[in-house]
Amino acid sequence: MAPALTVTAPAKVNLFLEITGRRADGYHLLDSLFVFTKAGDMLTFAPADDLTLAIDGPFAGALTGAVDDNLVLRAARLLAAEAHVEAKAAIRLTKNLPVAAGIGGGSADAAGALKGLNELWGAGLDEAALARLGIQLGADVPACLAGRPILVRGVGEDFTPVTYEGPKGILLVNPGLPLETPPVFRAYREAQVAFDAETAAAPVYGLEAIRARRNSLNGSAIAVLPVVDDVLKELEALDGVRLARMSGSGATCFALFDSEVEAEAAARTFAARQPGWWLMADRIAG
Repeated sequence: MAPALTVTAPAKVNLFLEITGRRADGYHLLDSLFVFTKAGDMLTFAPADDLTLAIDGPFAGALTGAVDDNLVLRAARLLAAEAHVEAKAAIRLTKNLPVAAGIGGGSADAAGALKGLNELWGAGLDEAALARLGIQLGADVPACLAGRPILVRGVGEDFTPVTYEGPKGILLVNPGLPLETPPVFRAYREAQVAFDAETAAAPVYGLEAIRARRNSLNGSAIAVLPVVDDVLKELEALDGVRLARMSGSGATCFALFDSEVEAEAAARTFAARQPGWWLMADRIAG
C-alpha cells in the first residue's frame, strides 16, 4: 500500500492583473503575472477504501457546508476518470488561507489534489495532461499546477513561465471579510472602464516593470468592499515596502519587501495596528 503524502497548496498572488477585453461569452481576457508563496494550505493523501475529504484549519468553517462539491473532490474524481483508476483516498485539507480572498485558495487546493493523487495513484500524468484537467476545474488551476512565476493571458488557458527578479519578501493581509469575484466583475462592467492595452510579454519581470502595470479591478473591489482601500493604505505606510497592491479580485492585498525578514518585521507592526486582520509573511517561490 502506498504511504501517505503531503502537498502544499500555496497562495497565488497577482502582481499585476490587467483586463484587455471581453469575449462574446462574457469571460474577460486577462494579462496577469502570478507568483506563489512558500506556505499555504496543506493537503494530505492516504490510501483508503473510498474517497473522503476532511477539512480542518483556521478557515475550515467557510468550506464545511459544501464538502461534497469541494474542488479537491472534483479534482480527485476527474483525475480518476482520466487515469482509469478507482477514486479511493482519504484526503485531509488544512485550510490556512482565507476563502474568497483573491489568492487562489480553491484553485491551489485543486492543483494540489491533482498533483498529490497523481503520485498516490501512480497515474503517471505529466504536467501538460494535469493542466488540461485543471482548466476544467477553474481558470487559475493550470497556473497553480505550475507553482512558479508565470504570465497568464486569455481566460487562464494561455500561460508562459517567466523569471521574477523583484523583491522576494511578501506580506499578505486580508481584513477578514470575503469578497466574491462575480460582484467585483459586475462593478467593473457597470463602471464601463476602458480595457487595458495589450502589452508585449517579457521573459523577465523586475520591480519597475511590475510597477508600470496595475490591477484593473482595484477600484471595483473598493466600490464593493471599501475596507480594501484601508488595507492598501496601511500597507503603503509600512517601513521598507517596495510595492503594495491588491491581489486578484480582492480582498487580500500584498506588500513586497526586499527580504522575508523585512516582511516578518512588517507583519509584527501590522498585527499591532490591526490585530483582527489575517496576515502572512512569507517568501515568493521561484
